Amino acid sequence: MNEKATELDKQFQPALSERRWYPVWEAQGYFQPRGEGTPYCIMLPPPNVTGTLHMGHAFQDTLMDILTRYHRMQGDQTLWQPGTDHAGIATQMVVERQLEAAGQSRHDLGRQAFMERIWDWKAESGGHIVRQMRRLGASCDWTRERFTMDEGLSRAVTEVFVRLHEEGLIYRGKRLVNWDPVLHTAVSDLEVLSEEEDGFLWHLRYPLSDGSGHLVVATTRPETMLGDAAVAVHPEDERYKHLIGKTITLPLVGREIPIIGDDYVDPEFGSGCVKITPAHDFNDYAVGQRHDLPLLNIFTPDAKINDSAPEAYRGLDRNVARKRIVADFEAAGLLEEVRPHKLMVPRGDRSKAVIEPYLTDQWYVKIAPLAEPAIAAVEDGRIRFVPDNWKNTYFQWMHNIQDWCISRQLWWGHQIPAWYGPDGRIFVARSEAEAVAQAAAYYGQTTDLVRDHDVLDTWFSSALWPFTTLGWPEQTLEFRTFYPTSVLVTGFDIIFFWVARMIMMGLKFTGEVPFREVYIHGLVRDAEGQKMSKSKGNVLDPIDLIDGIDLEDLVHKRTSNMMNPQAASKIEKATRKEFPEGIPAFGVDALRFTFASLATQGRDIKFDLKRIEGYRNFANKLWNASRYVLMQMPVGEDLNTGDAELSVVDRWIISRLQETEAEVRAAFDGYRFSDAAHAVYQFIWGDYCDWYIELTKPVLSGDFSPELQRGARRTLVRVLEAALRLLHPIMPFVSEEIWQQVAPLAGKPGDSIMLAPYPQPDSLRIDQSAVEEVEWLMACIRAVRTIRGQMDIAPGREIPLFLQGGDAMDRERITRFQPWLTRLARLASMEWLAADVAPPPAALELVGELKLLVPLAGLIDLGAERARLEKEVARLQADRARSQGKLANASFVDRAPAEVVAKEREKIEELSLAIQNLDVQLRRLEAL
Repeated sequence: MNEKATELDKQFQPALSERRWYPVWEAQGYFQPRGEGTPYCIMLPPPNVTGTLHMGHAFQDTLMDILTRYHRMQGDQTLWQPGTDHAGIATQMVVERQLEAAGQSRHDLGRQAFMERIWDWKAESGGHIVRQMRRLGASCDWTRERFTMDEGLSRAVTEVFVRLHEEGLIYRGKRLVNWDPVLHTAVSDLEVLSEEEDGFLWHLRYPLSDGSGHLVVATTRPETMLGDAAVAVHPEDERYKHLIGKTITLPLVGREIPIIGDDYVDPEFGSGCVKITPAHDFNDYAVGQRHDLPLLNIFTPDAKINDSAPEAYRGLDRNVARKRIVADFEAAGLLEEVRPHKLMVPRGDRSKAVIEPYLTDQWYVKIAPLAEPAIAAVEDGRIRFVPDNWKNTYFQWMHNIQDWCISRQLWWGHQIPAWYGPDGRIFVARSEAEAVAQAAAYYGQTTDLVRDHDVLDTWFSSALWPFTTLGWPEQTLEFRTFYPTSVLVTGFDIIFFWVARMIMMGLKFTGEVPFREVYIHGLVRDAEGQKMSKSKGNVLDPIDLIDGIDLEDLVHKRTSNMMNPQAASKIEKATRKEFPEGIPAFGVDALRFTFASLATQGRDIKFDLKRIEGYRNFANKLWNASRYVLMQMPVGEDLNTGDAELSVVDRWIISRLQETEAEVRAAFDGYRFSDAAHAVYQFIWGDYCDWYIELTKPVLSGDFSPELQRGARRTLVRVLEAALRLLHPIMPFVSEEIWQQVAPLAGKPGDSIMLAPYPQPDSLRIDQSAVEEVEWLMACIRAVRTIRGQMDIAPGREIPLFLQGGDAMDRERITRFQPWLTRLARLASMEWLAADVAPPPAALELVGELKLLVPLAGLIDLGAERARLEKEVARLQADRARSQGKLANASFVDRAPAEVVAKEREKIEELSLAIQNLDVQLRRLEAL
């Protein structure tokens, strides 16, 4: 026998491959655009510079990298543009906490020194998430990495602000905003987390000014009554419509305020009377605008009562003021009742403080003129949402859009390019020198100006991301080549905050849409479908899944920052129960394949460790199969020259390869990642490893011609090489490692699999006759294996087989495929029975009209097998009865979580099917 060679280790070691190949790919510049193909560009949604890679990031980045690698291998000029967001609030908080630990504040340093301190922090610690993305295999062009505060983007942000202001689309005005009283800044809706909390509903009596009685208002925030401007009732409410136009005297304050009629009031809620505080409630603000009510601000920036309130309450924290006001109402006999009440409480996602609707001077973008062309771009198909239904969410937001508050009271960020003269006049300019020149022209002399202290909302700079990262406002080669970009991959939760704003800004400043398609993916949840959160203790860290983590470290990680000891104890117990040995190392490829397999369009995904374990096994299966294939290749023999003949099984696997290539391409082109992953998995594991490799063994080890054996070896290695290229976008490391050894043997040498062409199906290579014949052969083998399984016959035991019925083609095929049937079905003999001959007691399976019979005499103890099956049926019936009993209990169905009830129903279905299958086997035994 010729000498054989293999260069693959006995076991696949993911960590070694990951450390070996990623530095090579990056150092060789493989991630940079190349060639003359069609430009293809994806923008990385810039993660916060303070961030770490969580499951949502890992999922989204995997999908983007799959698309990037797929298009790169197709020969497209492919750019995955990376970068990070300066994350105004989060970054400032990190550095302020460092200063606080040293007994300092940012005010001690001053603005300039504080900004320098943040830049120092970024240089040392700001690239953590980018390093983690590299661990994931992300093939971004890191040579083009951008930062929303870098010099080029900062210049572009200023340019956009100035142009919008010149057109009257940016203005300064006093309106209600979400105000964080701890951070002392306005925050966006996305930075406000509203969760249900226990509270109270206070029913307060407001006396009518004419002394004829009182109205009862219900409120969850008694402290805001100091700023009440009216009491509203529904204009058609018969109880109160006669009072509209009269006034009440505001208790504790003594101010007369009107009773107004407004459709906003729900007559069924509370007493049907609503206190209106326009300066401290968004809905009340709208009512106030309709009725020209005064805006009475009663809070300081840190949510204490200000000097516009009665002296008794000035300087009190809002919570202290609440208690004092309730007590004073009770003392005055004006507290009607107090009821427990659940309410949605808005808290800042960073400070956790209760957010106040607060009246301040802020900068705004007049959004309606920008929204109209952005709506049209989706309506006319220049931008397509995938799945299509998400465009409805987009339209709903865009048709009801409000002006955008873009200023933040922070130091870290793009400082607003506006300067104030001594009389308060505003000069917006690209530089201080330009502002000074404007002021000199206006005042007739050089005047000292003061720059606006505020910075821009981080969403403002990220709205410009698709074109500013490519060099705009300069017409750079990259901008001309890659804009508009090809696709945006993002979650549904930021369609308005980011997607819509990029569309508006892209159209405004380039005249083109920023991207052609928007692929909306779901959220990553735990195996039970629950949202991952630290408070629930169900968070999985993608790096832990890649590298593994022991139990004690995992427990510490999940509980170390929890303030509530009881909650921490509960999470520790749950963690020890779920991961008694910690989390093993699965490697990057298994994690990526899991994400791809779960990425069904638009749906949230349930991440189950069993899935990732299965795909780690898939990587090992491919590795071991590749080692076997390499061991079949004679040293020094060129498989790509010399005479070769393809057997029917060779032609079958080549046909299946063409079909799979077409299926995978269509799936990737349609953003059906799960379909692509399933097709690749089925081909490699099922068709190639489980069937084709086994079907080649009789050829390579049997009495077949050298031409057929060379054909089998050639096909083994060529199909494997193509399958590796097919798999590469999803599993880059294992595919590269194996391809380096396989590609030269297949006549496809190259520097890297990621630069090799993506497999292109050839319909002319599909041999339908070979497909039908091999499917018939596999059906026969499966039939015999089914009998083995049902009759509990050892897999390795050789058994006799009787054949009966069928037609002439079946007889011819049985003769021709005899070597494959004998080996793969583990047959001791095959014998045809005449149609009129009664077979001995046997288990039967059909392939078409062909009967395959395995005589059971001497193979199994019929009595013992019958007893075993009956015992198993009884056990399953008892389990089913218990589940049926639970569902028959109305209390269980009503009180148990919906997913628990659903699991019981699924369990009953599974048990019923298992019992049905065992009954079939018992009937077969009874017929023997």
